Amino acid sequence: MLAYIQGPSQSQDPPGMSLRFSTPVYNQDAATGAPDLPSWDLADLYSGPDSKELAADFACAEIDSKAFAARYEGKLAALSGAALAEAIAGFERIEEILGRTASYAQLLFAGDSTDAGIGKFYQTTTERITTISSHLIFFGLELNRIDDAVLCKKLIDPACARWAPWLRDLRVFRRHQLADDLEKLLHEKEVTGHSAWSRLFDETVAGMQVPLLGETLTVSAALNKLSDADRAVRAAAGAAVGKIFGENIRLFSLITNTLAKDKEIIDNWRRYDAPTSYRNLSNMVEDEVVAALDSAVRESFPRISHRYYTMKAKWLGLEKLQHWDRNAPLPDDDDRRIPWTEAREKIVAAYSAFSPELGELGARFFAKPWIDATTRVGKSGGAFSHPTVPSAHPYILMNYHGRTRDVMTLAHELGHGVHQILASQQGYLLSNTPITLAETASVFGEMLTFRSLLDAEKNPARRRIMLAGKVEDMINTVVRQIAFYRFETLLHDERRGGEILPERLGEIWMGVQRESLGPIFEFTPEYANFWAYIPHFIHSPFYVYAYAFGDCLVNALYDVFRAGHPGFQQKYVDLLRSGGAKRHKELLEPFGLDASDPGFWKRGLDVIAGFVDELEATG
Repeated sequence: MLAYIQGPSQSQDPPGMSLRFSTPVYNQDAATGAPDLPSWDLADLYSGPDSKELAADFACAEIDSKAFAARYEGKLAALSGAALAEAIAGFERIEEILGRTASYAQLLFAGDSTDAGIGKFYQTTTERITTISSHLIFFGLELNRIDDAVLCKKLIDPACARWAPWLRDLRVFRRHQLADDLEKLLHEKEVTGHSAWSRLFDETVAGMQVPLLGETLTVSAALNKLSDADRAVRAAAGAAVGKIFGENIRLFSLITNTLAKDKEIIDNWRRYDAPTSYRNLSNMVEDEVVAALDSAVRESFPRISHRYYTMKAKWLGLEKLQHWDRNAPLPDDDDRRIPWTEAREKIVAAYSAFSPELGELGARFFAKPWIDATTRVGKSGGAFSHPTVPSAHPYILMNYHGRTRDVMTLAHELGHGVHQILASQQGYLLSNTPITLAETASVFGEMLTFRSLLDAEKNPARRRIMLAGKVEDMINTVVRQIAFYRFETLLHDERRGGEILPERLGEIWMGVQRESLGPIFEFTPEYANFWAYIPHFIHSPFYVYAYAFGDCLVNALYDVFRAGHPGFQQKYVDLLRSGGAKRHKELLEPFGLDASDPGFWKRGLDVIAGFVDELEATG
């Protein structure tokens, strides 16, 4: 987190129950009934919301931030290079303290957002951080007012030169910076603006109960039923999820409309050319690169997703697919549940075979209580790896149901975690990787795990099932995420003309789904509500294209690796270790790749199309 705000904020839980354990605490494995699923222990951050360490950190951050402002405000331009380096290092120390407290509150809330005490703690923590960090707002604003020539002279000093990448990334926002008092106002109002609406979304979804075939399920568990082998179960799940979101659609529409308008207001004040401009700038990626990715993927819909789902309909014996058939297992898939221990062993083995260093780092997450894989009421749906702060370690959250897709999700999030550990060597300010590159290690970890499993499988029928599963995962990562990006683009463009009714949001959603999935699909009316469950639209507008960026980038990288590129493993680890110190062009250059080359995206998409070709050849 940074104490100044250069654009619209992008957000990403029982009190006193975090205890330190020498080994993970396990809950019953939902897949096998064995006591095999880990829950995380947040004591490496703080022992509890009322801990003395947390109170001391808040007190220290408040005192230090005020002292920092008194020492440096209005004086940065006159500092020597060495003195400026000292100031940035001091700023980083305070920011890491605030980052630790924020991470703890966020993780507690993700673990149980239905607990009122946790919700109060999360909000109180957010407000305290906002108040304390308001003393630091001047720092980034004042750094950006230093003349280029003056700053260049300061950067001659080796101590200051260390911060050159951070200053470079900070200064791309110079023309979008507002007056200091306006920046402070926006910063302080964040807790009653975007953050408050995001919290409302999270608490609403976490508290929703889905009646399904005699059970009452969380949204996450109900969505998992869309992958059930029984088509009647999938149909019931699709109808139940659509119904429960339909009953709340006015609230979700209000949240979405309000945040889109909030973003428009801030974008206009900051002089961003388009709704996507801030996201691209913060990702340190050029507009034309994102546009090329978007265009390349949409042009590939017919040869990838349309073609694959037409084959899938044939395999399922259906003339048309419904939305709840999209993730259906193939008829000859035994739908074997994979125990947690087996998933752990396969993933660590795949990482280790590629790089012993990555394997060792990945194994730490399983040896220590750094993963929460249980399914429970109130827990956040989906999955993430939270980097927390360099002085601690990342934490992974997911909901493990024992399916192959869950194994791939675990491999994905472990890639994030390993990347975050390596990047943390850069320190708090320089470890933050733009999301376009942050997906590199996660998707690469998935590919390593998949290839390891595929190479070990000798049964042709099982190989076909595995290959089909990988194609579906890649479609979900590339085609579906670009469709999400298209939905957001249309939504934010239309919102500039006035509030969008829930029915119209459903029409936009259905339009992009038809375009991306193809004519083989029919869509029942309740599917018009499914846009409402995507948290990225609320927390991080236009984040979603990063998944497609990362997948296509990794496909191209993996193609280079398979071709025997000399020293690939070490170059790859060095890429991860760079954190936010380098841009994508610098990082890809050692591999002979360039994302600004139109052929780059085609190379990544050709890998997916090649898998579809292979499946098509099997009949």
